[in-house]
Amino acid sequence: MKALFVNASPRKNWNTHKMLESAMKGASDSGAECEMIHLYDHSFKGCVSCFACKVKNNKTNGLCAYRDDLRPVLEKALNSDVIVAGSPVYFSYPTGMFRSFIERLLFPIMKYEVNPDGTRPRNIDRTIYSGLIYTMNCPEDLAGKIHYPEYLAPNADAMKLVLGHCETLCAYNTYQFSDYSRYDCSMFSEPVKAKYREEVFPEDLRKAYELGKRLTEMAKS
Repeated sequence: MKALFVNASPRKNWNTHKMLESAMKGASDSGAECEMIHLYDHSFKGCVSCFACKVKNNKTNGLCAYRDDLRPVLEKALNSDVIVAGSPVYFSYPTGMFRSFIERLLFPIMKYEVNPDGTRPRNIDRTIYSGLIYTMNCPEDLAGKIHYPEYLAPNADAMKLVLGHCETLCAYNTYQFSDYSRYDCSMFSEPVKAKYREEVFPEDLRKAYELGKRLTEMAKS
């Protein structure tokens, strides 16, 4: 039982990374062999539209053919039973690294074919239980008003379509700086942010733990 955790944040040991660590602890406690990948440690591109994965009789078997730093990560993902990817949200969307990873992971698995019953064949014959974790400075009530759920939903839809299962978890109103006094950020109240982090973020971490545990248990069943 293998579980892969993919950090698409440029920062380590902050909100997204900590959420992923908590999810990884849940998976580990459920018996998964876990690994964390930090995408910003690697140099890679998004899909280059070579279409090697769509050539007739190709031998890619669901693995992106383009060779760069991401290819070994994608190979690990294909061999995993659980994948959880996390990203901060910038201007309504996850990071470019996140999008590039998702493109390169999903496109080779998906076939440009349709079965007689209308279903879509894939280059894998099993479900990979996946989760997406988003962290954001935006408060939850504002996120709904500015349509963040609608902007983020297509990522989970694509993961579910191609991998078979996907769940989404969001952590809102995150604490951004270790010292707010160093930055031009008068729109935020540091004491309010700190209080929210102290009272709410632990619950977010608990939910991440349960996500990792739940996905692992589903993959084992």
